[in-house]
Amino acid sequence: MIDKTSPVFLDKNSAPHIVTLIAIAGLSATSMNLFLPSLPAMSAYFHADYRLMQLSVALYLFMAALGQIIIGPLSDQLGRRSVLLWSIVLFMLATLGCIFAPNVWVFLAFRMAQAAVVAGIVLSRAVVRDIAPTNQAASMIGYVTMGMSLVPMLAPVLGGALGQAFGWQSNFWLLFALGGAVLWLVWSDLGETFTSQSGSFRDQVRQYPELLTSHRFWGYCLAATFASGAFFAYLGGAPYIGDVVFDLPPARLGLYFGAPALGYLIGNFITGRFSMRLGMHRMLLTGAAILVVGLIPPLVLFGSTPGSAELFFGFMAVIGLGNGMVLPNANAGMLGVRPQLAGTASGLGGAIMIGGGALVSGYTGTLLGPSSGPMPLLWVMFASAVLSMLSILWAIRRDRQIERR
Repeated sequence: MIDKTSPVFLDKNSAPHIVTLIAIAGLSATSMNLFLPSLPAMSAYFHADYRLMQLSVALYLFMAALGQIIIGPLSDQLGRRSVLLWSIVLFMLATLGCIFAPNVWVFLAFRMAQAAVVAGIVLSRAVVRDIAPTNQAASMIGYVTMGMSLVPMLAPVLGGALGQAFGWQSNFWLLFALGGAVLWLVWSDLGETFTSQSGSFRDQVRQYPELLTSHRFWGYCLAATFASGAFFAYLGGAPYIGDVVFDLPPARLGLYFGAPALGYLIGNFITGRFSMRLGMHRMLLTGAAILVVGLIPPLVLFGSTPGSAELFFGFMAVIGLGNGMVLPNANAGMLGVRPQLAGTASGLGGAIMIGGGALVSGYTGTLLGPSSGPMPLLWVMFASAVLSMLSILWAIRRDRQIERR
């Protein structure tokens, strides 16, 4: 059994170091958006329509959603460590498949297989919940995601520069190398944190109804789903907006693309600093309000003028700020509904969140065209933000009803 109170770096007999947790979650985030500035070049390489190439985002998210349904209960049965190690190995093999794919269909197949690495996001949260109570978990998840938020801020910049200088395959070689580094880090630093006795995989899956019938679980889960839906819509639409609408080269698009991550970094810092003091619900409401209000100015501006790339991507930083406050607290709320099912809750909640993101991302791509401008994307993001706010209010109402009993 590991010592959960005093993390010692590269000692798997102690609690995992925060650097390891950030790296695990960060690898998943990097694989999601590192190559996005190179999507137009990849379309040309594979002689494929951009909308087909854009499926590399939606299909990845769809497979990540399916994977989390399995990853959560599997980790509650087999433990966090072994599931993480195998998922990274599968990710590295799939990455090699993407590099050497002879056509777009083979590429998309291996791109879906890369989604195995989503275990890093699921299980980094579950590990935190294993070693910390709910309010402290919200704060700790905030710090982990604050560090992780540097990844989507820097990855598109690096990916755009690499793609422009060495071709799109260089992005996937970097992912392969990062996978190897994180595999070593997990092996060396992360011992098994899940110590409860669990039944078979089938028994774990049978406990899904216990979560699915919980109003609080649904409230927190949908709050996270719709808040992240705004970001996934951005992932699906922003490369097209930058390339076609604003005619940005890959390196410059990569630089601008990371704007939401800057806000996300600040939002996660606020969560880590104030969640224990102000409470999870107050932080959730504040974050959702920032999401809703933050999207009104760009809707007004781009509805009446062509605007500019700097204005469009600058406004996206506010969206990252709201997400940085909503997601860590909503995730902590989901995991706290049934603490003994933290891995299952993380997997199921993540599956719903990312599955919803895949639908939003794919749908957004169908709305965009040379004459549409950014308005369809902005409206989808605004609708997601409003639905997130309503879900949070539902969760808070249910919590108060339970407290009165």
